[in-house]
Amino acid sequence: MFRNLCREINKIRQFEDTVLTVVVRHSWKNVRNEIQGKILDSTYAPGDKLPKDEDIARDIGCARTTVQRAMRDLSDSGIVERRRKGGTIVRADPVTRAILDIPITRMEVEQKGGVYGYQLLEMSSGLTPVPVTANFGLGAPQVMLRIQALHLANQRPYIYEDRWVSLQTVPDLADVDLSKKSANEWLVRNKPYSRCDLRFYAARAGDHYSGILGTDVNEALFVMERTTWIHTDPITTVKAVTMPGYQLLTQI
Repeated sequence: MFRNLCREINKIRQFEDTVLTVVVRHSWKNVRNEIQGKILDSTYAPGDKLPKDEDIARDIGCARTTVQRAMRDLSDSGIVERRRKGGTIVRADPVTRAILDIPITRMEVEQKGGVYGYQLLEMSSGLTPVPVTANFGLGAPQVMLRIQALHLANQRPYIYEDRWVSLQTVPDLADVDLSKKSANEWLVRNKPYSRCDLRFYAARAGDHYSGILGTDVNEALFVMERTTWIHTDPITTVKAVTMPGYQLLTQI
């Protein structure tokens, strides 16, 4: 009987050691990263309701309070929204808000009190040119979708976009009517990214940009270049050329 009791005590100790190991391994940061990873790979899409905290805790093997701490951090970062009696919802622009607040140009114009307009200038597919291939870090050119569009404020040119999108990474974009909705807005709302490279500089308008924006050919224009990836897969690279007087505001 004594030997049997010792065996049972050893089993309990082994079980306790296993539980402690699991708890230590799953800190709130680990849990946060696991949930955020599922948002990045679209396991949980924008607008989806996440499982209850207790269900996540059971599946991962951690305390409910650990999940609650992880969710609080995701909520503070703008990735999810915690609703009282409504559960936890993935926000419409989850990763964008967490890493960089890439503006939706329509909302930017409207928040300034302007009337927004949009024109799709040209759309075609072809091999990425050398600068675009280099921006993505690709070993060779790839066939991608090129979108040239003009955003308007009060019926006047506001931002000209020259964008390349990988339809291998974003196949759903092929079903979007880009003559009515800008790729800028659709991508921000539907394709979160895990990495973003940014470049800001001034460029002379020249004949090309002055013809599109209606500026003097010698005008200095503010240019923003953004390139995004989901893990190692390229999403989009865009050159956004703005009208004179454009201001970019960021808050930390």
